[in-house]
Amino acid sequence: MQGYTVYEHPLNERIRTLLRLEHLFNQAAHFQAGKSSWDSRIFIASLLDILDIFSRGDLKTELLKELERATGNLRCLMDIPQVDHDKLGTILRAMEHLIDNLHGLSTQPGQALRDDEFITAIRQRSSIPGGTCDFDLPGYHLWLSGPYERRVADQREWITSLDPVRQSIELLLKMIRNSAEVKTLQCEQGSFQRQLDNNTPFQLVRVMLPTDSPYYAEISGSRHRFTVRFLRPTAERPQLADTPVEFRLACCSL
Repeated sequence: MQGYTVYEHPLNERIRTLLRLEHLFNQAAHFQAGKSSWDSRIFIASLLDILDIFSRGDLKTELLKELERATGNLRCLMDIPQVDHDKLGTILRAMEHLIDNLHGLSTQPGQALRDDEFITAIRQRSSIPGGTCDFDLPGYHLWLSGPYERRVADQREWITSLDPVRQSIELLLKMIRNSAEVKTLQCEQGSFQRQLDNNTPFQLVRVMLPTDSPYYAEISGSRHRFTVRFLRPTAERPQLADTPVEFRLACCSL
């Protein structure tokens, strides 16, 4: 949101995982465009973090559940005359396409990369501080020292193989973020609390502060309630806001 810094807090573990993956995919995309060997190192580090999250659970099943649940909820809107049916139909087709792509995966996402000897060698050494030094991984050093065009091609191939996951996360989070009306509120005492309706499966809290605000938002909570503390950074410890703070709030549920 232009002119605002957005602070987000997931209200369940599934959304927490999607936000972390979104962050890593964005980081990988940024450094993928860089030409130096250091850019490629950060790209590889981001890719390894993505694969590490993939290995912690059945991400494919989790994404399919979330996409199918969201698709079912959106289909119910087709019966409402005020809804833009053309736009909704486009979104539903996009979701169904992503569901088909995930069903079409013969293995868990990222399995081919986890089986790749080159990636595996880097992954094993990455757990050691400084373990990807030139003398530890001469093959990696050769790749980093090689032509930029080759590194770009390899990086594109690796990250493109994860597109079914990345695209699913991108669309789901976009729909979740756009699901809520943004309200302008004021906090008088530096701390704001809100109880959430138990009948609505809220997934994400978004707090927006003007970019020139001296405060940042520290959010904690669960699907039942959440608290926002507005803090000012200091040389010692952050201080709770002692003046009224105007902010924007969105409680998102798809």
